[in-house]
Formats: sequence, C-alpha cells, structure tokens
Amino acid sequence: MTVLVVGGSGFLGREVARQSLAAGHQMAATYLTRPTDVAGTTWHAMDIRDRQQVADLVTAIKPDLVVNAAFQKADWASSADGAAHVAIAAASVAARLVHVSSDAVFSGTAIRYDETSVPDPTTPYGAAKAAAETAIKAISPTAVIARTSLIIGDGGSLHERRVHALATGQVTGVLFTDDVRCPVHVADLAAALLELASSDHAGIHHVAGTDAVSRHELGTLIARRDGLDTAALPAGRRADANRPGPVDVRLDCTLTQQRLRTELRGARRFLNRHTGSAIDQERTFDRESAI
Repeated sequence: MTVLVVGGSGFLGREVARQSLAAGHQMAATYLTRPTDVAGTTWHAMDIRDRQQVADLVTAIKPDLVVNAAFQKADWASSADGAAHVAIAAASVAARLVHVSSDAVFSGTAIRYDETSVPDPTTPYGAAKAAAETAIKAISPTAVIARTSLIIGDGGSLHERRVHALATGQVTGVLFTDDVRCPVHVADLAAALLELASSDHAGIHHVAGTDAVSRHELGTLIARRDGLDTAALPAGRRADANRPGPVDVRLDCTLTQQRLRTELRGARRFLNRHTGSAIDQERTFDRESAI
C-alpha cells in the first residue's frame, strides 16, 4: 500500500510515517519548508493552499491512503481551504482519506463532547477546522475525520518543549489551571489513525486520551517524568488572562475506542516515567505486528 502523509514533517506526520514504514507500506510525505529525517520516506515540497499543486502531486503518486496531518494554526487557507484541496485530490484517485481535526471546533460550553456533538467554535482556528470538516463530509463521505486534542510524545512536542523552557527559566508565562483538555500520546494517535484507515468506518471519530487534565497538571506530569523541578512551573488562570477560546473541552472517545484495538491511554499513564517506557515498547511491538 502507498501512503501519503500531508504535513509529514510535523510532529504527528513523522510518527504516522514511521509506523507506516514499520508496517511495510510505501511511504511518501509532504513538507512546506523542509523535509525531516524519516528514512525510507520519499519527500515532496507542497503548499496545501495551492489547489493545483496538491492535485498534481496526488495524481503523480496515486496513493491508496492519504493522511492529512498538516497544521498551520493561524492560517484559514491551510486549515480550511487546504483541507478541501486534499479531499478533492484524494477523491480524484479514489484514495482513502483520513483527516486530522481538533477539539478546537467546540466552545467548551458543554464541557464533554462525543462524536455526535455539533461544532460551535469560538476562535478562527476552530472555525477553520469546523469548515474543513463540513467540506470533507461533502467531498468524501467515506473519509475518516479524527478530532484530537493536545498531542504529547517522548520529548518532541510543542507542549513538552514549552514546559522545559518554563521550568528552566528560558521563557516567561504561566500554565493555566483551568484550561482542561484530554492529551493523547502521538504513538497512540498515529496507530489509531492507521487502524481507522484500514477499517470500513467513516465520518467523525474522537481520538484523544482518557484523562482530562489542566495545562498545569499536564506540565507537572511532563516535568516529573523528565526530572525537572515541578515547583518552577508558574500557574495561572485562563479566566484571569482574558484569553479567547474554549476553557474546558473534553472529547468523549467511548464510541471510537470501541472500534479500535489501539488503546487511547490517558496522560497520567503515558507520562508515568516508571511505566511509560515498558508500555510503549510493548505497544510498539503489538502495533507493528498487527497493522
């Protein structure tokens, strides 16, 4: 099978590429500014905002599966228009499409959201992701749309880098105690996306961790795992900072988890330094033998 990861140079895209290669698939990936170091992957420069460029590349590769993991948070043309460009191109070659969406499509008013919940975004990014979902459902009804939350890894994510910078005094700022999400491990998310791709499921899926934690608790878990001083992490309230956007958004993944062999672990588990490494090694073996 030939897999094309759009946004393959990003944090999630690299993991999807790694797992696809481990499963024996032919791997192609796109980048906007520079490729990354995933050996065995064929890299292609592509601007997702350019419809013709997207169409030409997908036509040339003719992938069996397209995973859209592209991420440009403040850019409507990438998050909304670009997602539609990818969906149209994938449909033109009858490729299976898995699109990565976000919990930002919700306002937080209801706090807990399952796959049937209607988007009610309050930020430009959330609005763009919601628009992308609508376009994809119209263009490719068989596509998987996977909403996720904060993506954490073993040191390489944006959130982990920020925690290190705060704990060591390299940057200033606070971690909010009232800003709650359901973080997911990048390996779990990538495995779930590939598993959904190989199934006959379509439509909205929620792919996030089981634990609802604040940004500050998440930072504390990361700092403790990495041997940093948890007391050095400054705390604050989003409500006091007058920051736009949802405060408490919890993705209910019950329905999606019932469809998956991949376990969507909670942050308190995958960030436990005493169990995380052993669990990850076991899960990596299981994933690579099952895909």
